[in-house]
This record gives sequence, C-alpha cells and structure tokens, in this order.
Amino acid sequence: MAARRPALAAKLILATAALGVGAAAMMPAHRPAPASVRPPVAPVTPAASVHALTSPPAAKVATAAPSSSQAPTPAPVATPMVVRRVLDIGPIKFGDYAWDSKGVPDGPLIITVDLAAQTLSVFRDGYEIGATAILYGTDDKPTPLGSFPITMKDAHHVSSIYGAPMPYTLRLTDDGVSVHGTEVAWGYATHGCIGIPTAFARLLFGEAKVGDRVIITRGKTLATGQRLTA
Repeated sequence: MAARRPALAAKLILATAALGVGAAAMMPAHRPAPASVRPPVAPVTPAASVHALTSPPAAKVATAAPSSSQAPTPAPVATPMVVRRVLDIGPIKFGDYAWDSKGVPDGPLIITVDLAAQTLSVFRDGYEIGATAILYGTDDKPTPLGSFPITMKDAHHVSSIYGAPMPYTLRLTDDGVSVHGTEVAWGYATHGCIGIPTAFARLLFGEAKVGDRVIITRGKTLATGQRLTA
C-alpha cells in the first residue's frame, strides 16, 4: 500500500519490498543509466538487471520494511550460472513487465535486481524469462545490497506493522526485506523492500522456491555469456 510524502533528494538506487510494508514515500524522479550494453561482472559480485526504464526515469515507489537494529547479512555466493538469453523487450515503463518462459528448460532460478536501472530480472537455467520495473527503498530506509536466499513465501501476506496487503511475498532478510506485489508507479518509494507489479509478482511467486537467490546490486549489468552467481 502506498502513500505520498514531500520529495527528498533522489539517488540512483533500486528497491526491495519488505514484510510488513505499507506506507510509501514521494520521491523526485531520477534517470537510470541505460543497460543495453552490459560490462562484465566479477563472479564474486552479484549481477543485476539488464533493462533500462523509459522516461520519466525511476522515481522511487512503494511499500515499507520494518526497521531493525540488526543489519541483514548477505548469504555466501555459490555456483555460477552463465547468461544464455536476455529478453529483447527494450526499455520498461513503470507498471509494465515482460514474461516469456516458453521453451526454456527447467533449471536453477536466479532473480537479479539493479537499483541503478530500477529493474528486476528472472533467470531460469541462464535464460531470462521475466523482467519488470520496480520500486525500492527511500534514503532513510535503503534497500540492502547483496545475495539473499528466499527464506519464506506467502501469497496472502499482510503487514504486521501497517496492516497493508503484501501479495505474493518472497522474504529475503530476518528484518523483513522482501520482494512483493504492489502498484508500481512513478513518484513512489518503498521502505526497503522491492515492489513489483502484482501480476508479475504472481508469476514470479509460482516460479520461485524457498532457497532460490535474489541478487541486489547498484549499476552492475550483464551480457550474454557473462556469469550470474547463485
């Protein structure tokens, strides 16, 4: 659930959505760097999305994560996955998404988030099967960077703090940072979570399993043949 508030200084950062998220923050627009050309990413550095947003550029969007005195600790990096295909979809608008898993073999799933491009990508066996624009954390509640396993799935989660619905939640951290469905629109931000369109969240929820990894970076991009680290 989103709500507006006075504008803050924008940064090139992206979003994760949190368990118990509900209040949102109004943020000024900022322009992500185009991601059509992807430089190599070191295997130990989590890699992120490969699509840029269309104009107006990424403003921060909407739902909140509860604060905690304990900072989330990224889990260790495991096996690499080679990028075999990237969806040919061009720039993504807020609220839009692409999903095409036809003909893609079963295999390990990795979800990547690039906070600078404000996009999330879903890779199965190295093939990108989904991509969307996202919401991410406000300046005072930033989305954490790192590699995080999905620790819990809840299709009908409701925020314990704000009482707001958080459909198709994929929990990432002990203090509530998660990926979940919400309205993704220009001018909003989360309180640390990654907000994605609810229709896309439903598809992702059906594909992802507990233990699958979500890799969150800022400005790291990929090309076909580069490695994702799970």
